[in-house]
Order: sequence, then C-alpha cells, then structure tokens
Amino acid sequence: MSDEIGKPYPRRDGRAKVTGEAVYSYEWPVPGILYGVLVTSNLAKGRITAVDSADAEREPGVIAVLTPFNAMKLPGGAKPADTGDRVVQVLQDDQILYSNQPVAVAIADTFERALHSAAQVRVSAQPLPFTVRMADELHAAFPHDIRTSAGSQPADQLRGDVETALRRAEHKVEAEYETPPETHNPLEPHATLAVWSGDRLTLYDATQGIFGVRKKLALAFALPPGNVRVITKYVGGGFGCKGSAWSHVVIAALAARQLGRPVKIALTRPQMFGFVGGRPQTRQKISAAVDKDGRLVALRHETVSTTSRFDDFIEPAALVSRHQYQCENIETKHRLVRLDIGTPTYMRAPGESSGSFALESAIDELAHEIGIDPIDFRLKNYAETDPIEGKPFSSKSLRRCYELGAERFGWQKRTRRPELVLRAGKLVGTGMATAAYPANYTKASARARMNPDGTVLVQSGAVDIGGGTYTVMAQVAAETLGVPYEKVKFDLGDTEMPEAPRSGGSITAASVASAVEAACRALRQKLDAMGERPRKPVEALGEVAPSEERKKYALHSFGAQFAEVEVDPDLGMVRVTRLVGAFAAGRILNARLARSQFMGGMVWGIGMALHEHSVYDEKLGRIMTRDLADYHVPSHKDVVIVDPIFIPVEKDEIVDPAGVKGIGEIGITGAAAAIANAVFNATGKRVRALPITPDKLL
Repeated sequence: MSDEIGKPYPRRDGRAKVTGEAVYSYEWPVPGILYGVLVTSNLAKGRITAVDSADAEREPGVIAVLTPFNAMKLPGGAKPADTGDRVVQVLQDDQILYSNQPVAVAIADTFERALHSAAQVRVSAQPLPFTVRMADELHAAFPHDIRTSAGSQPADQLRGDVETALRRAEHKVEAEYETPPETHNPLEPHATLAVWSGDRLTLYDATQGIFGVRKKLALAFALPPGNVRVITKYVGGGFGCKGSAWSHVVIAALAARQLGRPVKIALTRPQMFGFVGGRPQTRQKISAAVDKDGRLVALRHETVSTTSRFDDFIEPAALVSRHQYQCENIETKHRLVRLDIGTPTYMRAPGESSGSFALESAIDELAHEIGIDPIDFRLKNYAETDPIEGKPFSSKSLRRCYELGAERFGWQKRTRRPELVLRAGKLVGTGMATAAYPANYTKASARARMNPDGTVLVQSGAVDIGGGTYTVMAQVAAETLGVPYEKVKFDLGDTEMPEAPRSGGSITAASVASAVEAACRALRQKLDAMGERPRKPVEALGEVAPSEERKKYALHSFGAQFAEVEVDPDLGMVRVTRLVGAFAAGRILNARLARSQFMGGMVWGIGMALHEHSVYDEKLGRIMTRDLADYHVPSHKDVVIVDPIFIPVEKDEIVDPAGVKGIGEIGITGAAAAIANAVFNATGKRVRALPITPDKLL
C-alpha cells in the first residue's frame, strides 16, 4: 500500500487557477448567452407601486427588463427547499423587505449593455416604517432552536443551579460582549448561468452545495430533481455565503425560462452586501464564577442575534460554552430579534467564532481577576468529558495544544501586568484563547473506477471551495488502493455524480474522504477477485453515514491561539505582530494544505478582531460599507507572522472512518479573543465590542 496521506503535495487545481485555465461558473462557454444585471432596492421596507423600464428597454441590445409586474410566476413558488435554506425574493410580488433586495433584472446581449440598462430602470415605491437597530427590538426577542449538522439542539440548556453558585462564589465576572454584522467578501462574487433544454435545467453556479441548489430549483419550477443538473467545478471562495441558493440563482433560471435563452447573472461587489447573508450582530452576556481555588463553579452564556422579518437564522454563539470547560453549573440561552434586513447566514465558524470571542474574553478577565496565568486557569478547568452531556471525547489533545503552542510562542516570557512592555514606542501585549469546533460528519458517497491502463478516476458530488478537495481526495484514493498518487484523478462538482454534502461546517474532508475510502476498498475487493488487470473499466460505489456508536461520544477539534500585538499609545492603532495556533484536528490529509487552511482562519481572526464591520445607516436602513474601500479586511500589511502548528494524534475512527476532523473553521475560533486579550495586556483596556478600533482605546 502506498503511503500518500499527509504528504504536502501542491494543490492540483493551483496551476489552472493562476493561469486562467480554471473555468468558473460565470465563464462556461454556452452559445446564445444573455447577461442579467439586477436592480436592487434603495428602501429598507416598502411596497413597489410602479417600475418604469421604458428608457432601459430602448437601449441597444436590451432584450427585456423583468419586474414583479411582468416576470413569470414560478409554478412551485419561492419557498425554501428545507429548513436549512433561505427564503428568497424572486420578482414574485411587490414587497420590499430590506435594502439591496432584487426588484428587477435587466437582460441584454452584453454585460455592459445590461449594466447600463439596469441603471436606467426607475422603481417607485411606497416607504413603510422599519428598523435595523437591535436595541429597538430587544423587547421582542424570542428563543429559537439551533439547527446543526448533527441535528437540532435546544435554544436553552441548563445543568445545575447557576444562580445559587453565582451568588455564593468567591470571584465572578459579569460582562456583555458584542460582535457586529459582518459580510463575506470572497474574490469571486456570487454568479449563476442558467441553461434550459425543454423542461431540463442546467445551472452553472458559484455554490458550496450543488445538491441543495438542485433541490431548491426543482421545487421552484415544479420539476423532478433529475431534471435539474448543477455543475460547480471551481469556487473563488465561499466561507458560508455560497451555502444557500439566493435570489439571483432563481432569477437567472426564471429569466432563462421566460426568454428562452441562457442567462447569466453575477453580483456586483455592492450587491454582495445585504441579500446574500453575512454574520449577524450578536449581544452576549457572560456570567462566570470561581471558588477560592480558581475552579469554575458557574457559567452562564446568554446571546441575542439578529435575523430578518421573513426568515429565521440563528448564530448559535452560546454553544461553545456547553462543551469547553468543566463546570457543575452551566446555563446557555439563545434569542433572536427580527429586523428589516436581509437574512444573515453561515459565516466561517458560525456561532463558535462569535461565541468564543465572548467566552474566551470572559475567561481571561476571570483569570486576571484572581491573578492566575490564563493557561493555568484553563488547565485547572480542563474538561475530561463533555460538561453538559457527560460523554467522553472521542479524542482531544488540548493539553498538548496549550503546551506546544506556549512553547512555540514563548509564553513563559509574558508580563502579566498591563502597560509594562514597550517596543519602539509601542505598547506590546500578549494574549491567548482556546479554539474549538465540532467534528462534523454526515452521509456521503463516491464512485471509484479502475481503467485498463492502471489509471483511476474517483468521483463525488462535493464542491471544492478552496480547501484542496481535488488534491486530498486523490491522496486518500491512492493510499486506499495502493497505487501511485499520479495515477489517480479526483473529479467533483456535478449532481450527476454520487451525492455528497455541501462544503460547509468543516464537513467535506471527513465525509467525502470516508466515502472515497469505502469506494476504493470496494473496488480493490473487485480487483483482487479478478486476479488480473481489468481489460475494461471496473467500478465500485462507496456510501458512508454516521453510526450509532458515534452518538456515545463528544466530537470536537481543539486548539490554542496565541497573539502578540503592538498598540500605538497616541493613535490607538493596533497591529497584530504574531499569531501562533496549535491545533489537534485529527488525521491530516495534506500537511501543506492543512497549514494553509489554519492560516486562512487565523487571518480571518485578525479581520474579526480589528477590521470587519458592516455599518448600517439607521435612517436609511442600508449598509454603508458596501465595497472593499469601506469594508475593511486584512491586507498583506496587516498580516505579519501567522504560525500554525498541528498536533500529531492517533487516528480517531470514532469521529468518522477516515479519522479526519475538518479544519476550515477552527482556525478562526478563539483568534479574535486572543487578540483582544493581548490588547488588554498591552493597554489595560478591556474592549468588549468588536472590532477593536482606535476610538475604543483612546
């Protein structure tokens, strides 16, 4: 058997991407294409009374302007495909529900003509009262259960008597933390190309989940799922926003159906803000208490997050407090408030990233309050079993993460008292936090084929959003079959392939790798039975699903984040000079690509801590930071040293057959808290509302 898993092979799709050979969804060469450009609302709430498209339709090359008054009615309606999908607005009524909502689409024979035509469309609407302020609706906050890949979890959970423990405690911290609304900004905007052939629809879509798109479009157009084919070979970044089929996807298919020609729509950068989701705003209250020995005796985590008037999406920020530290008395609560905004959605480590900021900041505050080193405090409250459910962890190695991360970072040199270290006139501080993310795994399937020339083709309907799926699945197949890596090709991104989950929730590597292993083992058995090289292709299918045994364990990845910052005492500007992260994330399929994934998450932590904020104009109800000039993300100058290390662990076959724990999201968890804790260590000022901007330090 070849030893291919773990080797740092370069990304197989890398050359195609940097040379322009990679064909993204918007670029598929289809004859007779028309171009669509959306017209979006300037109002936050209202009712459309008229659409004047006469000037737009007179422009050269313009085919049509579709509006709620002339667009075809969807035979199946615009309801979501399932409870995990989003409600969309697809020109079916005159309601305006949020700013930047699609209200028309201009269709022309070139993109430039469609763009110019869209600018000529005049929409008249009657404004209605609205609010985008969380504070206005806190009185109407309501509990909402949490939908996860492992099933539904209750909004609230209680173990023990938290109130009594808080009242009797020697030391406690009670504080409120806030994370702002944030917006995904992948390099590739959302884009869709819709092609009809009779009653069959082919969609080339920038999506994280082709089977979810198929399901939604089949429902909307009242088609059998087999009549809808979705193809996604390359995605220029997803991070959660491309996990659902948003309005433009259905509008592209609707326009193509109505006009009888292929139609493609790509969102402009400003259109990425508002109607394709984003991380919701959260307000979180942490109450934590310890006894005289520094052991946690009470932990309460209450969170409120925002959603739209017409759909439910909850940021499960308090989930992290259910599993992180040993404590006899734990209470968590989740509440939603409705605003006149577009529905939020999954954004890298939804819940855990925002929740870990609050929890790990509070833990740092408590450690400082009782005068104990933050690592020692965490070790004192280390959970050997899941605190809420009492289940053993399938694997953990968090102690080793603390140890090796601290050693690499040089934690022992840290000065505990704030404002004591200066470097070139800048205050220097260090901080740390725990990282954790669920080890998700779900049903998946794959097909493996051995050709007479000894080459192997493996296929699964997964999507590669940048994690290296083309590469690592070829490694898994090569090792399982015992053939050289160079002889294996892995293909993905087509609903005519065996079904796989959407690429989100750090689920792809674990699920698809397990399915690839199963398919290759089945193929190997067939080949062994033949006893000779096949004279025609031989195929085998592999299918996997979570076992009942898995339910007996707590399943998570863990890590430790360390940050060093410099703060200008006169200007209040913060720069992260070093990040070190140590992660125990199961079996590493490719060392090079794993390092890249961890680094990406940690850089997102810099953005979350210092930069990202979708700022609403409360009088107009629209996001004002609608481009990359105003919505700040980390640039090269903001990223100095980012140093991830992964902890070698034995293969965990309980978490999934491949022993893999997804790593796309754990890198951001705890990162913002580590940076905030470092800022406190540098300045003595505790910032509890992200992002940490100069005005909050001066």
